[in-house]
Amino acid sequence: MTSELSAKDELRERIIAQLRTCFDPESPVNVYDLGLIYGIDIADDMSVRIDMTLTSPNCPSIESLPSEIQQKAESVEGVKEVKIELIWDPPFHTGMMSDEAKLQLGLM
Repeated sequence: MTSELSAKDELRERIIAQLRTCFDPESPVNVYDLGLIYGIDIADDMSVRIDMTLTSPNCPSIESLPSEIQQKAESVEGVKEVKIELIWDPPFHTGMMSDEAKLQLGLM
């Protein structure tokens, strides 16, 4: 069981690294540090569910950003498939950003 958990943890870290190469077109900060990724769940068969949000329901990236995130996650070796769920509750706010993102945007 321990090796299974560590394999999932390793896969999660590689997915996060890949998501950090994906940027919201309206921000110089990657989607992970921006706080748009609410959760990454990995099943035993290595299929992945990513819960995410956008900065607003009217975000112009609503058509492109979720599919880009899905493609980035699917490109990680070992991932079987990826399902994206757009979540609107809780709504995005700047408190969800990493400290690095806040510094980059001059919010700290």
